[in-house]
Amino acid sequence: MAMLGNTPYVAARAKSRRQKLADRARLRQLINQSPEQMTIAVGDMGYRAEMDLYAGKYSGGDLVEAALTHNLEHELKEIVGMCNGVIRAMVEIYTLRFEYQNAKVVLRAVINDVDQDKVSNNILPALNDINTPWLKMIENADDLRSAATQMRRMPFGSDLMSLQEDAKLADYENALDRHYFKKSLASLSLNGKGVRLLKDLLKSEIDHRNIINIIEAEAVGIDSDDIVAMLIPGGRLIPERAFSSIAAGGKDAALDILRGANRFDMQAFEGVLAESKSVNSLDPVITWFNAREHALLQRMSYLYPVSALPVVNYVAMKVQEVADLRLIVRGRLAGLPAEVLEAHIL
Repeated sequence: MAMLGNTPYVAARAKSRRQKLADRARLRQLINQSPEQMTIAVGDMGYRAEMDLYAGKYSGGDLVEAALTHNLEHELKEIVGMCNGVIRAMVEIYTLRFEYQNAKVVLRAVINDVDQDKVSNNILPALNDINTPWLKMIENADDLRSAATQMRRMPFGSDLMSLQEDAKLADYENALDRHYFKKSLASLSLNGKGVRLLKDLLKSEIDHRNIINIIEAEAVGIDSDDIVAMLIPGGRLIPERAFSSIAAGGKDAALDILRGANRFDMQAFEGVLAESKSVNSLDPVITWFNAREHALLQRMSYLYPVSALPVVNYVAMKVQEVADLRLIVRGRLAGLPAEVLEAHIL
């Protein structure tokens, strides 16, 4: 169907799907329901077919989790399949990150000796063929190195294989992040409506990860010059040329750089840092950065209505919905109070 490559058509489909996503009011209602009511309500939000698919195998939180993940994987595949040309290239830059996330799931499962059944229940549902190769890797790996060896033919494989034999999980995860952002920013040299905005989003994500890494590294006592090995090049607030001053001065040097950055609300951020210190958690910082990324994604929904941006916006919002629903269901089943869950949902 040639029509599927038609940008106005794909953008319109993405917008209509986005309108069907659960709004804040519906999520708030869900938080206050009993586990039985929650399962029914999630089905009613568009996950009924997947709930039925897994109902014979799972129940409760496991059922909801498998259904959500299966639905998301199918949806991402379908939405990319609708696109072609420049619009497809841009949407794939965003959806490619989920392959890197799956690689991280495999590495974490191997290092933490997580049972393959547990991964296939909750994170990579076995009934979805997409997940078969990832689950096989977990089954066949004894350690991080043997997991990485199984990924050697993937785009990021050579980066993983070039790490030292005794590399830690964090080294592998950093290598994956660096590869994803480097590849994605290089791909965005193409021309097209909204390329700059997607680039802005990726650069913001890099900056946010780097700032969190710098704060975290200082808190656990990592030397300033070792922090630089954890940083991802390509950010705007903390450009690569500033890495040497962070190597010398750590978190204080990073905050000085941020104070001089335009398009960054340093006053608000210092308030968030103070809150983070008082509760002894990075949660307030992460939530604040998520809100910053969310604002950029919102601009994508209306700035260039006939482009890849509404499609990327829909994908991001769909991923957010699945993350929110998973958090609510798991949180309620674990006995978390409603106000804690509300605070974590944007």
